Amino acid sequence: MDFHNTNDAVTRRIQALTDRVSYLKANDLYYYNQPVSEILPNSKVRVNGREMGMYASYSYLGLVNHPRINEAAKKAVEKFGTGTNGVRTLAGTLTLHNELEETIANFKHAEAAITYTSGYATNLSVISTLMGRGDYVFSDKINHASIVDGCLMSGAEFRRFRHNDMAHLEGLLKNAPADVSKLVVADAVFSMDGDIIDFPKVVELCKKYNAWLMVDEAHSVGILGEKGTGIEEHFNMYGTIDIKMGTLSKTIPSVGGYVAAKKEVVSYLRHASRAYIFSAALPPAQAAAANESFKVILDEPWRIERLNQNTKQFIGGLKSMGFDTLLTETAIVPVLCGEDDLAFAMTREAQQRDVFVLPVVSPAVQEGLARLRATVTAAHEPSEIERAMEIIGEAGKKLGLIK
Repeated sequence: MDFHNTNDAVTRRIQALTDRVSYLKANDLYYYNQPVSEILPNSKVRVNGREMGMYASYSYLGLVNHPRINEAAKKAVEKFGTGTNGVRTLAGTLTLHNELEETIANFKHAEAAITYTSGYATNLSVISTLMGRGDYVFSDKINHASIVDGCLMSGAEFRRFRHNDMAHLEGLLKNAPADVSKLVVADAVFSMDGDIIDFPKVVELCKKYNAWLMVDEAHSVGILGEKGTGIEEHFNMYGTIDIKMGTLSKTIPSVGGYVAAKKEVVSYLRHASRAYIFSAALPPAQAAAANESFKVILDEPWRIERLNQNTKQFIGGLKSMGFDTLLTETAIVPVLCGEDDLAFAMTREAQQRDVFVLPVVSPAVQEGLARLRATVTAAHEPSEIERAMEIIGEAGKKLGLIK
């Protein structure tokens, strides 16, 4: 490696990762960044010329390529073009953006909503805008990286509580000064484990200790609740979240992020959050696609029923084979492998038989907890799920993961 100083710490980090990737590729264990050349019906894709069952998708309700959503995007391009005139605050706001934010607010039972160009930017900007030096922010230990980064960027006192451990959270809240601003932030559904936050207890603690509550619903919209509107519907506890954050790139097949909240909060973010003020507006096609997607979710509730059926089949089948799926009860199904290399090997065995799954390894998860992060969608056929489970099961036996 021809860098200026081979003893430089940056150089060493780059070299270490380069060596690791080279090792994985040399041993047919590297499956990241594979280009999908075609998205096919029934949650299938074409990769490297092969048709594969997709079990790594965030499209939980199978809305990618939905004709109504595609048509909305096409009409937006015909009317507005492919881009905007700039940032939202100046010339970038289109009527489409206002329509989308009104749709989100209604969907999330909130007074108003604001959109950003990505989910990551949403968490980063919203947390760091609301919180500052002297404030306290409390975050679940396995919250998404964007939440962690937003907490760090805010400059607030950052306290992490053990995963879903409400007694630990209460202890931290109790020890914080009574007269400071406090924010508790957590995923609704945890993106690597698939389990759900103890929402009733979190709400109770926030009320008891006068803390704001922010919930990241990236993986709960379209999954939780009879209508798919998220965790407040799931627990029948509407109006208990102060900052309802979500993405437009998972169940919603577009791009971007949002916050739904009271009008005063949204107005504050619109005039103070840097990711809104200094980022170009969402492209027309993406705004229109997202807007239509929320309507499709409400119009086609059968998708949620189908997803719930497929989820039960997938989790139940893998557990009966002897796999450890942690505490998941959603469409995110971790297949615990333990060591990183075993997760890579499981991926190789599955993909060689046209089951598209991917490994999640350290540091994205704790060392020794590497896993396949498998997902099911409403678009999967039960017979295809059975086939995928059979292939994963055979791979597990071959590699000594199960008996």
